[in-house]
Amino acid sequence: MALFKLLVASLLVSFVIFHLVDADDQLEPHEHTQIDQVSLQQQIDCNGACAARCSKSSRPNLCHRACGTCCRRCNCVPPGTSGHQEMCPCYYNQTTRGGKRKCP
Repeated sequence: MALFKLLVASLLVSFVIFHLVDADDQLEPHEHTQIDQVSLQQQIDCNGACAARCSKSSRPNLCHRACGTCCRRCNCVPPGTSGHQEMCPCYYNQTTRGGKRKCP
């Protein structure tokens, strides 16, 4: 009787392990597809775009830091030194914890 319980338990453990390995194999192709899509998207030069955006700022270091964060998140910086928010909605919609606009 003990041998039968051991056999059933080992079969059950084997089935669970096989199921987990099979599920992991099914996830990998989807993860590679997401990585390929991100790598195909053209990345902009955030340092150059933010330097232009913050060139007339009264606090250029603060402006450049905030702009860089927004640029990395959105991969977009509106043209010019201010305004043109409609060109980059993701950039424009970033807010601080206080609800103020994050991106210069």
